[in-house]
Amino acid sequence: MPNIRPNDIQDVILDSITEGVFTVDSNWRITSFNRAAEEITGVDRKKAIGRQCRDILRADVCESGCALAETIRTGQAIIGRAVHIIDANGKRRAIAISTALLKDQNGEVIGGVETIRDMTVVEELRKELEGRYSCEDIISQDHRMQELFRTIGHIAESDCTVLIEGESGTGKELVARAIHNLSLRKNKHFVAVNCGALPDSLLESELFGYKAGAFTDAKKDKPGRFALAEGGTLFLDEIGDVSAAMQVRLLRVLQEHTYEPLGAVESAKTNVRIIAATNKKLSELIEHGKFRDDLYYRINVIRLELPPLRDRKGDIPLLVDYFISRLNRLRGKSISCVTNDVLACLLSYDYPGNVRELENILEHCFVLCRGEVIQREHLPISVFPPIGEGKATAGETKTLKQVEVMLIIEALRRSKGNQTAASHELGINKSTLYRKLKAYNIKPEAYS
Repeated sequence: MPNIRPNDIQDVILDSITEGVFTVDSNWRITSFNRAAEEITGVDRKKAIGRQCRDILRADVCESGCALAETIRTGQAIIGRAVHIIDANGKRRAIAISTALLKDQNGEVIGGVETIRDMTVVEELRKELEGRYSCEDIISQDHRMQELFRTIGHIAESDCTVLIEGESGTGKELVARAIHNLSLRKNKHFVAVNCGALPDSLLESELFGYKAGAFTDAKKDKPGRFALAEGGTLFLDEIGDVSAAMQVRLLRVLQEHTYEPLGAVESAKTNVRIIAATNKKLSELIEHGKFRDDLYYRINVIRLELPPLRDRKGDIPLLVDYFISRLNRLRGKSISCVTNDVLACLLSYDYPGNVRELENILEHCFVLCRGEVIQREHLPISVFPPIGEGKATAGETKTLKQVEVMLIIEALRRSKGNQTAASHELGINKSTLYRKLKAYNIKPEAYS
């Protein structure tokens, strides 16, 4: 049997690994470089060995946040940190890096070893999914939201008034902005005002503006939101909280396209598109005499209803990925994902604050997480069900399998056992749903 040098054995082993692997000495010069590293970087190992790793990787963290330097300084390995490098062809590539110390026989640190995993395909797939399941800044794979995405484009082409109903935090303003951004008015202003946050006297001056001398502190003219939105879109949020007197004034604007600033002697014309939103059922307010039916019919030319997050929990993994990516950019972090335990917790929660609350929960996790993966201890305590409710206690959560069964049953219940509708809601093929029903022994007819 021929003699094989130890270095040759090492090269064979390293070249059999699908992830890129290279080692550096104490001066950051590359001492070994496997075949996968050549393929990922586009650099031949003969050119790489002996050069400093930053000259080969040209990563976005090489100058200020080198992962190997952090490992050598702290002694702590790094697993799966997401970064970008520039390959030999000048192409920006997404990779995940892991690092460890390299020691000699006496335990002395003599350098470091780094593995690089090509995430380009994963990154492209993520972008493709976001494109497929998004409209402007709204992310969803739920069939009701997908139908809304298809509708928004047609709505944007017209100038008709739109009423958006949905619980707080469901994204009503995002939908309004999407309609504006896709419309012919997109080059003009989108102006939002929360009607429920201001008393009548202030709301009137905010919407219509005032003339100098209209009241004691009115030293000069001030344009209102209608004037600021001229030619564009005015978003009236929480219109269900507007008083009866203000409803009359709004009705006149919608009917005659004119309004009077406070202290004015002449009416001003307006050319704005009105999009109204509320977290209340206006039809119920009309029955109780709290909202004018004539104003309701004026703003309800097209009505959109946004489902709460608890009714589209299949969107949660997609939203988690979206918010992690967004928060990484904002916070300058490299968090890659959440654990299965965390995802099970998030899928089990009912979200009274809807999508906005999910974003706040992940922002809370970002503050506490010091690694690359969000763990259960990073979640706020409010996410865990109280002890004694008959669900999970504060010390236990549902498994992903249990959560999947729960989501399937909820979808079947809402669709009255209709497997086609349930599969659309869950964002999966009907054949996939059929296999899961069989595997989990779920009988659709029990929910019809």
